Amino acid sequence: MTISFIDLATEGVKGLHPYLPGKPISELEREYGIPGALKLASNENPIGPSPRALEAAREALKEIEIYPDGGGFELRTALSSWHDIDPDRITLGNGSNDVLDLIGRTFLTAGRESVFSEHAFIVYHLTTQACGATGRVAKAHDGSRGQATRHDLDAMRALVNDNTGVVFIANPNNPTGTWLNADELESFIADLPPRVVVVVDEAYVEYVQEETFPDTAAWLDRYPNLVICRTFSKAYGLAGLRVGYARSNPEIANLLNRVRHPFNVNSVALVAAAAALSDQEHIQRAVKENSQGMALLTGAFTEMGLAYIPSVGNFVSVDVGAPAGPVYEALLHEGVIVRPVANYGMPNHLRITVGAGDQNDRVIAALRKVLGK
Repeated sequence: MTISFIDLATEGVKGLHPYLPGKPISELEREYGIPGALKLASNENPIGPSPRALEAAREALKEIEIYPDGGGFELRTALSSWHDIDPDRITLGNGSNDVLDLIGRTFLTAGRESVFSEHAFIVYHLTTQACGATGRVAKAHDGSRGQATRHDLDAMRALVNDNTGVVFIANPNNPTGTWLNADELESFIADLPPRVVVVVDEAYVEYVQEETFPDTAAWLDRYPNLVICRTFSKAYGLAGLRVGYARSNPEIANLLNRVRHPFNVNSVALVAAAAALSDQEHIQRAVKENSQGMALLTGAFTEMGLAYIPSVGNFVSVDVGAPAGPVYEALLHEGVIVRPVANYGMPNHLRITVGAGDQNDRVIAALRKVLGK
């Protein structure tokens, strides 16, 4: 008897396709035989983590045979102090993706729905479907009423109904780099039914320098249904250690911690993240380098006659004027890895992480060569 295991899987899992991360450098070098490849595909911090974080990680390795603190007391205490909130409002995750999954498993199930925007982070869809819930996707702005590709909050609000369990908002959004200001975002949250959990995903917030960007933490008492997600993978440079967190009201945090796996954040990540949080000078350096690199990249795109989406993150999506797949492949042969985003409904765009100075020069030169610019 032949068993079809897909028939045994839950309905939500049957239609899932695995998340595809940016191609690793080792894979490119192995497949193409190109040494010294450059990866600007996964929005990693090109200057790396704080020296304090590295030193804390090295010390933690000396006791790697011991299980981590399952409650993450020291990191939660550090985050509590940094954000000036009680520790019982904090939920730790194996990266912020883990936190998003915790939210889905807590508040989504068959018969319930989530709402998110077109071009939004694909994990919202994956989490929703894995839980057996239905994702409702609002069309993004087409440019007639707001910046093209940006979240259309009116369109999102129109999709909220009695079955809505969670609304996901990425601010700034990945892969577009677009953002929502404080007034419009708070108005949207205030208009949602209190029973709908609204998740504001701030993975790239440290890079934002806009004066009207929301201070969402100030809203936690005002909106008990608000959950704010952040990560140490981007500006803090700890992507390889996988540590993120959520802030919410204590009741939501308690529920998330009920479904959180034991020891979901390892001991090295816990201490490295706490140490990274204490080194804000390193973050300031990362933000400065990012601003300089962004100006260099976007200036080059303009010179080449390429449209791009203005971004407040550490990446920029550029329209190459034709299906981007062949351009992506050609760049691989130049030893440069970027990110095609056709799966986000942007078939002509490549998302390029802002690198260090010489890295930006290299991707610009490769793009000029491939496009004949």
